[in-house]
Amino acid sequence: MARMTMIEAIQNAHELAMEADERVVVMGQDVGFFGGVFRCTAGLQKRFGPTRCFDAPISELGIVGTAIGMAVYGLRPCVEIQFADYMYPAYDQIVSEAARLRYRSAGEFTCPLVIRMPTGGGIYGAQTHSQSPEALFTHVAGLKTVIPSNPADAKGLLLAAIADPDPVIVLEPKRLYNGPFDGHHDRPVVPWKTHEMGEVPDEAYTVPLGQAAIRREGSALTILAYGTMVHVALAAVAEQGVDAEVIDLRTLMPLDKPTIVASVRKTGRCLIVHEATLTCGFGAELAAIVQRECFYHLEAPIERVAGWDTPYPHAGEWDYFPGPSRVGAAIRSVLEG
Repeated sequence: MARMTMIEAIQNAHELAMEADERVVVMGQDVGFFGGVFRCTAGLQKRFGPTRCFDAPISELGIVGTAIGMAVYGLRPCVEIQFADYMYPAYDQIVSEAARLRYRSAGEFTCPLVIRMPTGGGIYGAQTHSQSPEALFTHVAGLKTVIPSNPADAKGLLLAAIADPDPVIVLEPKRLYNGPFDGHHDRPVVPWKTHEMGEVPDEAYTVPLGQAAIRREGSALTILAYGTMVHVALAAVAEQGVDAEVIDLRTLMPLDKPTIVASVRKTGRCLIVHEATLTCGFGAELAAIVQRECFYHLEAPIERVAGWDTPYPHAGEWDYFPGPSRVGAAIRSVLEG
């Protein structure tokens, strides 16, 4: 079993999917000759040719609109949007066309489309390269939304998304591309090549959409997280010395409610952590689910740690970023509640 960065795992997933099915094509800005802004599509054009992996004009609306037409006519396009912050021009096509196609055609047509987007902060990208827009997609019926936290899941979730008959949004935490990040920006970066979670099977496999993973078992409280915040939560738990259960949601829609409910009913306490802004963030939906399904098991109010309700700042990045100190304070609050 090889050790890969998340970038290599994503590239490998593309390669395996394109080998197995000639209908799979990759398109987006600079994904061909250049290999993508983060090199997630490096080598694909050279191997499969410019009709299977090709560059598109700087028009997200046009890219996604074209990909929807390709999907309707039998191809399986994989679109890369350079940053999640750039997807807004394409949002109408995603919501009004891709997501509604199966419903409006009474099942006659489907839209097997994958849209990959680097997401999140922690790279000094400021307000236009650091957003976490997952709630904008989970709100839309007809879309599936996944966010991996490690290379093995990135590969398996992407392969599952490519095989899915409906549109799937794959949000890739860019701060995790080359290694796990626990929120301590002043410490050396740990590469995936030396981390146990960097091991990725060589063969093709899928991580089922809608299946969470328990990254740490515990009984004192449940922490729900995804993407980069999984590693921040694990670091905060270790620093606080508490017996917390950390659940990596992996897929936000469909959501693994049984795993969430079983954990919170066991621990009686729940903390939700995400990087996106607090108000109307996906954590609000998680809190509503936990309150409804686990009300009589809760020993303390549900807590949320998230980004502030402001544009993502450049100068104050680490005040905005939900790091171990903020998560640790919330852990103490939940346990004392």
